[in-house]
Amino acid sequence: MALKIMVVDDEKDVEMLFRQRFRREMRQGEIELLFAFSGEEALEVLAAQGKTDVVLVLSDINMPGMTGLELLRRIKSEPPPVPVCMMTAYGNDDYRQRAEEHQCDGYLTKPIDFRALKARIHELAGEAPING
Repeated sequence: MALKIMVVDDEKDVEMLFRQRFRREMRQGEIELLFAFSGEEALEVLAAQGKTDVVLVLSDINMPGMTGLELLRRIKSEPPPVPVCMMTAYGNDDYRQRAEEHQCDGYLTKPIDFRALKARIHELAGEAPING
């Protein structure tokens, strides 16, 4: 069964980047990517998909409307627990501290190290990491 991962970022080109970097895993049925372009849309997708099917949410911190930190807080406030990693282009200690206060499961700095991200995904899913 494919691991469902939701990517939340207001920059539309992030979808193409993730599809490119995970194309082999998607083709082999290992990973299914879900995309949302705002915090509000992410909550709608999670409600429609069922939170229990999503193994990881990767969310940008800086988004118009609902920020990634607010999305993190909302996801963590309602069961079942879903791991959430924050993504940001800014190595801001204040953001990192605030994310950790809301039980953030990881903090990724853009540009993303996809090899490390793939290892983290499989670690969260309780599986051996894949190469690439």
